[in-house]
Amino acid sequence: MDLDLRGKLALVSGSTRGIGLATATGLARMGAEVIVNGRAAPAVAEAAAKIEAAVPGAKVHQAVSDLGTAEGCASIIAAHPSVDILVNNMGIYEPKAFFDIPDEDWTRMFEVNVMSGVRLTRHYLKGMLDDKDWGRVVFVSSESAIYVPKEMVHYGFSKAAQMYIARGAAESTKGTNVTVNSVLPGPTWVEMAPVRLAARAANMGTTADDLAARTFTERRPASLLQRYASPEEIANLICYVASKASSATNGAALRVDGGIVTNPF
Repeated sequence: MDLDLRGKLALVSGSTRGIGLATATGLARMGAEVIVNGRAAPAVAEAAAKIEAAVPGAKVHQAVSDLGTAEGCASIIAAHPSVDILVNNMGIYEPKAFFDIPDEDWTRMFEVNVMSGVRLTRHYLKGMLDDKDWGRVVFVSSESAIYVPKEMVHYGFSKAAQMYIARGAAESTKGTNVTVNSVLPGPTWVEMAPVRLAARAANMGTTADDLAARTFTERRPASLLQRYASPEEIANLICYVASKASSATNGAALRVDGGIVTNPF
């Protein structure tokens, strides 16, 4: 199985922590040069240092840019006009009851989660097709694209949009060595998980520990994994999809959700 990515350049959006950092690290281990992206220079520098420490000899580029804006996408494209691998990982989410979500929250969710990937893919996919006849685009969607959570419908909508955009963009790759896929993680224990759980618990009048314990008995009882996945477990699938070994996987929505979605198809 060919997982060698030496000579390839990968951009992972939102890669200063969590799934993005784990993916950038995994791609570096496979030999790729990686572009680490985030909105704050100190966080980007820290993430780059972590990758370099974990993967001696890794070549890491730092890209400070807010990809939730058209200007931010344009700036990273100007700095890095061509890549071989694009992982659209950056995203936000916010638990909020449907009737409490104002228009501006819907717009923000769309701009950050959806349009960031649209703008980057529109540019980089064309280069993969026209100049290289090789490339990988991966959208990091979510099980929420299928199992839309009632506590954050706007997030589920944005993740469903990503999944369908990936499939639609894949139609442009017919007969080439370029692929576009989406990966759908389930609940993942990232660095911010304790903070987010604590905030939700405060709003619900309970504790973070109690809320975490109830995640797989009440909120996600269909889970077969019955625990949070680690960022590295999610990154394993993303890195495979970005590899040469995944050449026959195209236009797919690949789940790494721990079995939450009960439909086997």
